[in-house]
Amino acid sequence: MKSSLSTLAVAMLTAASFSAPLSAKDWPAYRGSEGTGISTETLPSKKVPAKAVWKVETPTGFSSFTIANGKAFTIVVREVDGNPTEVCLALDAATGKELWAAPLWLGGKYDGGGNAGDNDNKGGDGPRSTPTIDGERVYALDAHLRLYSLNIATGEPAWRVDLEKAHGAKNIKWQNAASPVIDGDRVLVAGGGKGQSLLAFDKASGELLWKGEDDAITHATPVVANLHGVRQAIYFTQTGLVAVSVEDGKVLWRQDFPFKVSTAASPVVFDDIVYCSAGYGVGGGAYRVKKDGAAFSSEQIWRTENDNINHWSTPVVKDGYLYGMFSFKEYGKGPLACVDIRTGEKKWAEPGFGPGNVTLTADGTLIVLSDKGEIVLVEAKPDAYHEIDRADVLDGKCWSTPTLADGKIYARSTTEGGCFDFSK
Repeated sequence: MKSSLSTLAVAMLTAASFSAPLSAKDWPAYRGSEGTGISTETLPSKKVPAKAVWKVETPTGFSSFTIANGKAFTIVVREVDGNPTEVCLALDAATGKELWAAPLWLGGKYDGGGNAGDNDNKGGDGPRSTPTIDGERVYALDAHLRLYSLNIATGEPAWRVDLEKAHGAKNIKWQNAASPVIDGDRVLVAGGGKGQSLLAFDKASGELLWKGEDDAITHATPVVANLHGVRQAIYFTQTGLVAVSVEDGKVLWRQDFPFKVSTAASPVVFDDIVYCSAGYGVGGGAYRVKKDGAAFSSEQIWRTENDNINHWSTPVVKDGYLYGMFSFKEYGKGPLACVDIRTGEKKWAEPGFGPGNVTLTADGTLIVLSDKGEIVLVEAKPDAYHEIDRADVLDGKCWSTPTLADGKIYARSTTEGGCFDFSK
């Protein structure tokens, strides 16, 4: 769907003048409030609905849905004053009605993603980043590394930082795909230039809080975790893993890891283990983080070159077992698999999913979105593959992550997005 928007004004179709605090049934960020892909909810029903509550057109891109305060957010490309432009959408989460549409930046060039539908190897161009919601603001990082803070009720910008102009950012092939991460009063991103690759901004004002390092960025969204009592942001750069204090950006530990072409899956943390993986022959690895006095260190537990590959599909972890899409360019047929994070041993692999994504419920049910648009419910158990139910629900290519909020699953493709109510 293409619609004409004014670059001087944002469509304001809601009368709301304030926003309520986030609830436990919201999904305010890429892979959830903790960035783990794990929900605090359970599914009221284990039967995938045959029909959506609503569907809307979501033209191009792999941005996922985030949900807060009765609204659903994602990023699409629309025509604005004759130019293809990345647009942050706010929809009524109950009805799919568009509330506002905030133009971000020109979105017509993505370094060769290809036209969707050409063949199974092309999902098409479009935005890959997912909006983050916190209080009365929506935060978006577009493909060209411009960070926005938008009013949640109207979409009007509160502040904007151009990382290229202000911080010497150097973009990468296919452009930025990482999402902004909120921790306390900070917005954490990567993308600056020399000496300022890793950045934190005040979420209220956009003021720079800290910057540092020379790491070239990747497509991976950073994660925040408490390791040995210290809260830290773990970035997955072209150098490898780098963990910094969320307070001041000082490096706590580093772990070398190869880079080839693109790294897109986020790190996964389990106890004192950090797992990471990339495509293009790189494979996966797990590293134990230690602390001696004030000094951190990292040591390799296992490493599988060109195996245990997560191309861009970040797995979830439960009881020490990773569950997710482990394949590289096996479109439509790559497996959902279970891997022991402590050893790298593959416990089982079920083909037929491709590079989709997974979310985990509080009671151990995997919500699996295949790349061809199926929602599949699977038990997160290491002994074998246990499927509960499935249904083909979306047209288009699904390389985004399914969202669970208030008993409903929100999912989108390069063509359409929808809400599927499991509470009835």
